[in-house]
Amino acid sequence: MRVPARLIPLAAVTAASALLTGCFSGGPSATDDAGAGGKRIRVAMMQPPRSALSPLSDDAFKLSRWSTAETLVKLDADGDAEPALATEWARSGRSWTFTLRDGVTFHDGTKLTAAIVVNSLTKAAAASPKPRILDGVDLTAKADGDKVTVTTATEDPLVPQRLSSPQLSILAAKAYRGKTVNPVGAGTGPFELTKVNGTSSAALDRYDGYWGKKAKAPGIDVRFVPDGTARAAALRSGEADIVEAVPVSQAAVLDQDLITEVPMPRTNTLYLNTEKGVFEDAALRAAAREAIDAESIVKGVYEGRADVAEGLLGPALPWAAGLRKPVRRAEAGDPAGKTITIGTFTDRAELPEVAAALQQQLQKAGFKVKLDVREYANIESDALAGAFDAFILSRATVLDSGDPAAYLYSDFASDGSFNIPQLADPAVDKTLKKAGETPAGDARRKAVSAAEAAVLGTDAAVPMLHERVIQGDAAGVTGAAHDPRERELVTADTHVK
Repeated sequence: MRVPARLIPLAAVTAASALLTGCFSGGPSATDDAGAGGKRIRVAMMQPPRSALSPLSDDAFKLSRWSTAETLVKLDADGDAEPALATEWARSGRSWTFTLRDGVTFHDGTKLTAAIVVNSLTKAAAASPKPRILDGVDLTAKADGDKVTVTTATEDPLVPQRLSSPQLSILAAKAYRGKTVNPVGAGTGPFELTKVNGTSSAALDRYDGYWGKKAKAPGIDVRFVPDGTARAAALRSGEADIVEAVPVSQAAVLDQDLITEVPMPRTNTLYLNTEKGVFEDAALRAAAREAIDAESIVKGVYEGRADVAEGLLGPALPWAAGLRKPVRRAEAGDPAGKTITIGTFTDRAELPEVAAALQQQLQKAGFKVKLDVREYANIESDALAGAFDAFILSRATVLDSGDPAAYLYSDFASDGSFNIPQLADPAVDKTLKKAGETPAGDARRKAVSAAEAAVLGTDAAVPMLHERVIQGDAAGVTGAAHDPRERELVTADTHVK
């Protein structure tokens, strides 16, 4: 059970603070650096690097959040592609041709060329394992003068969005000369990565040769602090300027002016087994849906720091609410004491608490409810095999392309790779196929909304709430990004007064 923040012993907070004492002090970040134009930014991040900051891993998102590595394109708030290292692009069947930006220099002094772009993309396509964004995608790149042509095995309307993934960052040739990709001094962003100390820290300096807006801060000092109480203590004590992922249990005891709750593209959902067992009956799926009080779960388990779900897609996708379609569902039947088993996992601390709350709500509605709670590694295969009547999952709804169609297909298509509800509905499959084939933009968003409505109409999934991440910014911080996709954090505009 979660301990209320106000009851956490002072000694625990003091000990956590001690973990960071001295982490940022004594260096250039501690004082004004008039010659460099202000203070360095001290950042406390949650997860240490897992792959030595290789952009071909999830570490790529750290490089992106520090504004040191850049991609050919970036995404706007709606998920549409915008120019970055490429200024424009055109499609011809399976091929997309990208025009590169002039005047871009890597941090090692070399110039951005088509050959270097092709090298980065080719290394990513040949990596094992591949970057997530290229799962199931056969992609090749070739230079064509000052342009780069990217070709896929089948027509893909999302190639520009795929190329926005931080895992497809473009780095200087020197980054690829070793056994692993080394991003130190090899990016194109407003900050140059100058030093990495294993899994403990990293340092970046402003890159004055940046092609775009010059960074306002002279540099960034990063510490990796997995302990959430220690991260919160760093904000409270003034040891850090920006703090990632403040735990809900700590947010209540911090100055509320220093924290920002950012909607995440992540939905806590109850998946119901449509293939066999109690929930093969659509009327009993409807009964389960009607029994769930998501608001009480938000208030109790999440201490009010989440959003009650209106659909599968939440406020992190600003267009979702305005395009949401009416849903036709079955009428609720009588549970009549039928026994169901709900599975979930311990890796996300709140999920067992959600399971306990659902157990009470569904039992009140007339079901008998058993819980099966394990570590994710020990329960995933059973969940995918349909071993449970219901399964609780905190699920990312926007993958690396910034587009939710892939999530909807994997979770709800007849041949979806993550089809926990075992759904096989031709009408749903039709809407999912259309969404996946529609070109990016308003038409695709409308098709995605239609697919969402089709899925909700089956009651194969009951969305309960949309999660938020809590970011801490010290009082003197200006211009820090609050990005639902977690691609931006320190930008060229970020500085400390």
